[in-house]
Amino acid sequence: MPGALRLLGGVAALGAAGVTYAHVETKLFTVRHVTVPVLPPGQADLRVLHVSDLHVVPSQRTKLAWIRSLADLEPDLVVDTGDNLADRGAVGPLLDALEPLLTTTPGVFVMGSNDYFGPRPKNPARYLLRDPRVIHAEPIDLPWQELARAFTEAGWKDLTNRRDVVEAAGRTVACVGVDDPHLDRDAFPASAPDDAGPDGRTPDLRLGVAHAPYVRVLDAMHADGVDAVLAGHTHGGQLRVPFYGALVTNCDLDRGRASGLHGWPGPRPDAPGGAGSTWLHVSAGAGTSPYAPVRFACRPEATLLTLTAR
Repeated sequence: MPGALRLLGGVAALGAAGVTYAHVETKLFTVRHVTVPVLPPGQADLRVLHVSDLHVVPSQRTKLAWIRSLADLEPDLVVDTGDNLADRGAVGPLLDALEPLLTTTPGVFVMGSNDYFGPRPKNPARYLLRDPRVIHAEPIDLPWQELARAFTEAGWKDLTNRRDVVEAAGRTVACVGVDDPHLDRDAFPASAPDDAGPDGRTPDLRLGVAHAPYVRVLDAMHADGVDAVLAGHTHGGQLRVPFYGALVTNCDLDRGRASGLHGWPGPRPDAPGGAGSTWLHVSAGAGTSPYAPVRFACRPEATLLTLTAR
């Protein structure tokens, strides 16, 4: 198992000092800025804030303050791709941190496995298996319904196995989303005969939204004709080897697309050979499981995507 050997070698190479730094890196929050030439010609830019994998517990004051500061970016649209929670008491602190965005900015969201169920200790070697998931007989239920209700009451659109339309900065954005593929809860919505906005306008942009970027979901969204897909779940590999990259993605997505801006199923659309591809952005996320509080060469992040005209 070459992947296992690489992981073991990487962990051994970290040593005590490396492990200490890997814990510190979990608090080195950053905002990545990415430009995506995806809008119709002649349109003004659209600023989309992509947040994912926050894995909030109430005691994480530094993380919560950073989340609250994201409103200073003044995005036109927020896309939340799930795994917001890591504790039963996290909903209140998270909503307080997101309050400046919830009250001012349209948004869309899906849930991830760690919104439904709380984390447990797990042997990290499981991530090297073809299917690393663990099914617990007595899962720890999290209050995801409370979180979803607060999001929808604030006006954010729930894309759990459904389609919806959101207006952002004068643009009509048609969205399609699925429930978490990592838990096999995804059921791709039937094709919509008319995904125009409330005033009958043809959408300016079509987005696909999922928590985990499993190949079956990316293929379905590509076939559906979306302009871009946004996903999370991978943590960017969480422990990355310099000059090599992510060791795992925790799903069937290839390691080369573990985080950042890419194309699907081929190269990115503005690269040679990418004419038939869909834009794909995978967030490395901003958190970790409380039982694996380390990151290496993979700082916790949110991304401000500036969508520009093609």
